[in-house]
Amino acid sequence: MNGLLPEFADLGREVFAAGFAVFLRVGTAMALLPAVGERSVPQRIRLVLALAYTAVVAPAVITAMPAAGAGVAGNVLLWASEVAAGLAIGIGLRLFIIALQVAGSMAAQATSLAQLFGGEVADPVPAIGQLLVIGGLALAVTAGLHVRIAELLIFSYEMMPPGRMPLAEALTSWGVAGVTRMFSLAFSLAAPLVIASLVYNIALGAINRAMPQLLVSFVGAPAISAGTLILLALSAPFVLAAWLDALGGFLANPFSWTP
Repeated sequence: MNGLLPEFADLGREVFAAGFAVFLRVGTAMALLPAVGERSVPQRIRLVLALAYTAVVAPAVITAMPAAGAGVAGNVLLWASEVAAGLAIGIGLRLFIIALQVAGSMAAQATSLAQLFGGEVADPVPAIGQLLVIGGLALAVTAGLHVRIAELLIFSYEMMPPGRMPLAEALTSWGVAGVTRMFSLAFSLAAPLVIASLVYNIALGAINRAMPQLLVSFVGAPAISAGTLILLALSAPFVLAAWLDALGGFLANPFSWTP
């Protein structure tokens, strides 16, 4: 029995080292992931979630981890590659939350409601953006976002193997394509309110030209506010469904973005 203790100690050391490396990737991504990475989530909850995801991911990728004994340089490279991979995953998913915020800002600016801010995010965003973010997060979590995140973390070890830093050129192209997709998605989500605002303002300008004595500002301001709320209530389910489809496409193939 005593002769087996060194073998168990070596095995435990290898498992702990591999688990720590997985925790670096998971913990880094956890700081940026939707829902679990929001500012309103306490740090202790994030730590518990990171440990829980590590316990889920580690057994599935333990065979992909480099063998122990690579020395200090090998360990540093392994840890750095895990942090870089976690950042890439977290930023890729965080772009979808930014898309909702940008869409809300576009819609609020177009409908003269940009002065109404929400306070649940680090940077104040209009209330429409905050409403879209909360609705999108609730919808994503209900659709099984936590399970898809675990699948994504496990799949990431095939595309970004531990111990090898991601290629800077490929990562840059992927990031630029992701930002481009984010702005395109944001404008698509805000399109109903932006188009309605454009048509409304053109009509209001025509009325003002036909009846200069009418104070269109007194008539137009309440009308655009009421119309925005009604149109938002009607279009929000379709907008969030389109956003969820885009998020699901990314989770199914997160490295498909091309410039």
